[in-house]
Amino acid sequence: MSARTAGRVACYTSFTYAYLSRARILVASLRRHHPDWEIWALLVDEPPPGVDEAQALGEFDGIVKPADLRLTRAAAWLFKHDVVEACTAMKGAMMAHLLAKGADKVVYFDPDIAVFHPISDILDTLDTDSIALTPHQIAPNVTDAAVRDNEITSLKYGVFNLGFIAVRNDANGRDFAAWWATQLFRACYDDVPSGIFTDQKYCDLVPSLFDGVVVIRDPGCNVASWNLSRRAIRFDAEARLVVNGSPLKFYHFTKIGGVGDLMTERYAGANLEVFEVWQWYKRQVVAKTVAGIPKRYWHYGNFDNGDPIQKPARVLFRTRADLYANFDDPFATGAGSFHAWLGREKPELLTPEPADTPPA
Repeated sequence: MSARTAGRVACYTSFTYAYLSRARILVASLRRHHPDWEIWALLVDEPPPGVDEAQALGEFDGIVKPADLRLTRAAAWLFKHDVVEACTAMKGAMMAHLLAKGADKVVYFDPDIAVFHPISDILDTLDTDSIALTPHQIAPNVTDAAVRDNEITSLKYGVFNLGFIAVRNDANGRDFAAWWATQLFRACYDDVPSGIFTDQKYCDLVPSLFDGVVVIRDPGCNVASWNLSRRAIRFDAEARLVVNGSPLKFYHFTKIGGVGDLMTERYAGANLEVFEVWQWYKRQVVAKTVAGIPKRYWHYGNFDNGDPIQKPARVLFRTRADLYANFDDPFATGAGSFHAWLGREKPELLTPEPADTPPA
């Protein structure tokens, strides 16, 4: 089933080559249900050696990279961020970019989302409203454990899940995109103690700062491990997936293969359809994998001599105004570089950190 929405819709997702397989699943699912949409890749990366970028990203209508968004001191700015922070930090600028290119409505999806049903009714709300958000939870939890895992976590990391957001190209929508882009350029960090969680916590303020905000409380939207405690997935009489009786519109496969599996097992319980969807996605990730991309690859994860950049070095660079001002290209190595300064002043920050689980 496919559906058309009035006006030109531009949809985008932000990712690196390590997440290309997931982004390709998203594109295929969007083409199935919304073939008239433009689908853009916000690629915060450069290709690994031997990978043909045009071929690898051929399913997208367009590709935008950091340089295309004309960020001030782009190399220095990118260095301040780890991979998740960098991909989320550019979402506001990309939204403003697509609005400026004339799209009537702009939709963002995280790359680890798959669409199972048209979302035309959501987009139709933007005929009258300007900004559409989906909350992590739409029904109160009833057990202490679920409240801790869900409500309390939302208070820390954000009421709304920014794996999805949609805006209309009106003055209000453009003002929001400009505001969001500015906030994310200023500080888009995983720094919960300071009240920031990448791009997400800022949007807690949106209903109080902007008019025309619609909160999508459809249980079929943004289904994920953080709301399975109050959402049941079933096949209806026509073999369609429904969530609490509403069509499953899109599922957020966050942290698959890691904590997402654990949380899914904890809250899906006897809801076997959840595990069918989860296993389907894992098979799709394998099927959509492009050969030649190293595990956890990220071009901006290393200095230009190949040394890995440790998170404490990024934090030091972004918190020391003198360092940020003095090194335009902190990825460079050699005499007079930030790398050389670290080797002299903070050699422990050039020591590789222990391996951990891949970022979501």
